Amino acid sequence: MKYFGIVSYNIYANFTNYGSALQSWALSQTIDNLGSDKWKAKLIDYCPDILKDKDPLNPMKNMWDKDEKMRKECELSLPAIKENYVKFMRFYNEEFSKTKKSYTSSDFNDVVEDENISGFVCGSDTIFCVDEFGIDDGYYANYDCMKNGQTISYAASFGDPHFNEDTYKVLNDRLQNFKAIGLRENNMLEYVKKHTNVNVQKVLDPTLILNAEDYEKITAEKLENEKYLLLYSRRYNQNMYDFAEKIAKENGWRIIEISLQASNASKHRMFYEAGVEEFLSLVKNAEFIVTNSFHGMIFAVQFRRQFVIFSREQCSTKIEELLKLFGLEDRLLINGSEKFNKNIDYIKVHERINNERIQSIKFLKKELNNMYVEGDKANG
Repeated sequence: MKYFGIVSYNIYANFTNYGSALQSWALSQTIDNLGSDKWKAKLIDYCPDILKDKDPLNPMKNMWDKDEKMRKECELSLPAIKENYVKFMRFYNEEFSKTKKSYTSSDFNDVVEDENISGFVCGSDTIFCVDEFGIDDGYYANYDCMKNGQTISYAASFGDPHFNEDTYKVLNDRLQNFKAIGLRENNMLEYVKKHTNVNVQKVLDPTLILNAEDYEKITAEKLENEKYLLLYSRRYNQNMYDFAEKIAKENGWRIIEISLQASNASKHRMFYEAGVEEFLSLVKNAEFIVTNSFHGMIFAVQFRRQFVIFSREQCSTKIEELLKLFGLEDRLLINGSEKFNKNIDYIKVHERINNERIQSIKFLKKELNNMYVEGDKANG
């Protein structure tokens, strides 16, 4: 059995991220399904150098937000953060085939022999975002063991890129490390095509390659009997909070909130401690979802829930592109006063997704098989 190692942004984060965990899980499941008895996926426990000093149990030390009120909210949320962290680590350890040890830049090349890795898949998420990670050797396949046709990217994202003359030069060199490149957004697609001689294609986020039914095996039982609106906030937005409270009041719904706004505990059911399985359950069973999370939006669509998504700095491109694919551009709100259709025709939405899904799976299967065949030739 051969193993393809997934290199992505997962375990080492300032705050735990449902989308990051679930995109790797979905990609792992898809690689396994496509491999049959030829190959399997293995999540590489990899920590980029830029994240080595980050402690997820002491997030205030490295908070992006310097506002004292936000820092205080984070401090109040520490018990939930710690419980959340334990649940996520259990998810990574129990729901994945994962490397036995952690790897950094100092020993990454050992993973091939340690774990019988035959090739690598870099992605998904914003691993190509120079603002977040620089140009990391793991994410850009620049370790010796990843070169020579042994790595593809799948649904890698540049975020909203800010390259300069020097970083463009490095980028152009690193792109040559890949045997094929699947990108999640359009914003760098033509550039990458012009600067490589390999197959470059726009593909779906891995969480959309699977169907809602595929997530059932990791979705927790229903957690709340009372009807509720789920408010999932990745960044504080007063307009979003006002909108959520207005909709909930009009419909007589309770608000369940996943955020670091611990002071809202007096009026909302705070649930930052939710693990991955609980998050899926909360989305699946909500009457309505209000979020500014890219993957919060994806799972609202997967489970065919009513939702709106509020614009968020540094996330607008990927949100707008995906809403266009869904045909649900009116679900993007700025101040909460915008009009949107009350009902969503999810039959049409999922027809659109399925058309893209077919092409994305075709890309991934072809490129994995190419690596598999080339690996056999290399081994004689």
